[in-house]
Amino acid sequence: MRAVVSRVATAAVTVDDVVVGEIGRGLLALVGVRREDDGEAARTLARKLHELRIFPGQDGEVSAADLGLPVLVVSQFTLYGDTRKGRRPSWVDAAPGGTAEPLVGEVVAELRRRGAEVATGVFGARMLVFSVNEGPMTLLLEV
Repeated sequence: MRAVVSRVATAAVTVDDVVVGEIGRGLLALVGVRREDDGEAARTLARKLHELRIFPGQDGEVSAADLGLPVLVVSQFTLYGDTRKGRRPSWVDAAPGGTAEPLVGEVVAELRRRGAEVATGVFGARMLVFSVNEGPMTLLLEV
């Protein structure tokens, strides 16, 4: 699994002009699933997201878990687009929807089990994602 993670001052996702997920200060995680991923990968990614030390604290960097900050999780199959050949991305490494949707759901469920407040987009929908990046701080996580 792969996630592009941004430390945000605020973030929201809309579908058909309706806000379906919104957070204040916290993490925006665009999550991609590849064909080989499983529930263990989803739980590992959730743990890494929650414990990622990218927020300033009094004694160094702290995590969303340390600060009780929310996470906005948005499915993003295009993270596994392969652009090495030609001008058209190949999606061969991206998991099909029937595989990916429950694994993105497992990331959300694991974050919630860990005590995180989680907002989400809508899997497979055409979404507009808005964010105000804090820092800016954006990282690529892979498990």
